[in-house]
Amino acid sequence: MGAPQWPGDIFRALVDLGVRQVAYVPDAGHSRLLDLCAGEATMTMVPLTTEEEGMALLAGAWLGGQRGVLLMQSSGVGNCLNMLSLVRTCRFPLLVLVTMRGQEGEANPWQLPMGRITGDLLRLQEVFVHAVDDEARLGEVVGTAGEAVFAGPGAAAVLIAQSLVGVKTFED
Repeated sequence: MGAPQWPGDIFRALVDLGVRQVAYVPDAGHSRLLDLCAGEATMTMVPLTTEEEGMALLAGAWLGGQRGVLLMQSSGVGNCLNMLSLVRTCRFPLLVLVTMRGQEGEANPWQLPMGRITGDLLRLQEVFVHAVDDEARLGEVVGTAGEAVFAGPGAAAVLIAQSLVGVKTFED
């Protein structure tokens, strides 16, 4: 089995959307997408220490006339819940790509609770959630979600199934 195609599909969707800032907490699940974005001259990569910093950064990007995206793992969604009030109150667009953990095959018990409730928590904060487990649809879903977010403005999260990212194993 070769390298997954979805990072390239998502990258092309981000380019087509005019995304200029890529805020991220380093994550192995996003590594290929991050490499593609880092190689794009029109995109600025902004590493974060915590996921919620990305929401403030993207608010500033929008005020400065640029579109951005926030990349994180599902465990980081819990860190962002309070900051989503900024998105709702100030009505700026937020596009989040979340690599899922805590789904079928997860070996780390610490990932299970958040993996089970990620989508529900985002919906409670009025974020449109698009859970995708079909690699062939990821680019299209990111493009559609991004168009809606940037036209809205609103907030949308694309949850990338753990089956597409791969299950991390911990060998002794």
